[in-house]
Amino acid sequence: MKRSLFSTFLLTLLVAGNMHANTSSAESAKPVATKADAETTDLKAEQIADLSEAFGHILAQHIKTLGIDFDVKLLVKGLQDAHQGKPSPMDEMKCVETLTAARQQAFLRIAKNNLQAAEQFIQEASKKEGVLPIEEGKLYYRIERQGEGSEVAKGQSALIRYKGTFIDGTVFGASKEDDVISVDETIPGFGKGLLGMKEGEKRTLYIHPELAYGTNGQLPPNSLLVFEVELIKANAPDDKTQSISRSPQEGGSEKEISQADAPTPSKNTEHQTIR
Repeated sequence: MKRSLFSTFLLTLLVAGNMHANTSSAESAKPVATKADAETTDLKAEQIADLSEAFGHILAQHIKTLGIDFDVKLLVKGLQDAHQGKPSPMDEMKCVETLTAARQQAFLRIAKNNLQAAEQFIQEASKKEGVLPIEEGKLYYRIERQGEGSEVAKGQSALIRYKGTFIDGTVFGASKEDDVISVDETIPGFGKGLLGMKEGEKRTLYIHPELAYGTNGQLPPNSLLVFEVELIKANAPDDKTQSISRSPQEGGSEKEISQADAPTPSKNTEHQTIR
């Protein structure tokens, strides 16, 4: 399993802390700082306020991904107490155990709520004008622009442009350029949604969690996915097949999630990371 950015970041901090601890005993042997050294230190110190605040934002962003409603005031108190060498109300092992249990509870709660939202959304979407079923209750599409070329068939790789969003409009992935994707090697809902598309066609896919990632992968569990897809070529060369890439930062009113969290629509959830 690949280490998350936050885990890697925390590990880096721990390693840096250990390095500092290992070298602290040699501090007294260092020569006295010169005036030039002091000036250099002062220049760095001018940025410490902004750096401290920015680092707090980074921590907050990753803490949110844990899915736990932390008490921010006590988080800050914990940082201050630790900095001052005060004892923690929990030892490290107990903290990890409690955090793991809390994350599991949060995961189950989010999965349940998302599934309920997905069921409601797809039922409402299915009643809209122009929305057609591919698999009743699980997968629907709407043609936004008719195509006139060859159709996508099973076993083929299609050249497409796409954008994927959650039901609230949050963008979780999009093509930076035309991408080739194998119909048989993507998530079921996406592959089935491509079948029958004609070159030049644009359509919107509404994919139930059961035909998307379910509770696997890197997206919030049981997320319903909405894809806007444009077919460029129905049967693209296999040697150009690649995973759907993450979305670049885009402007506009649409909300976006961290691109480090964006997945690739692969059947193998172990490979749902952006390269």
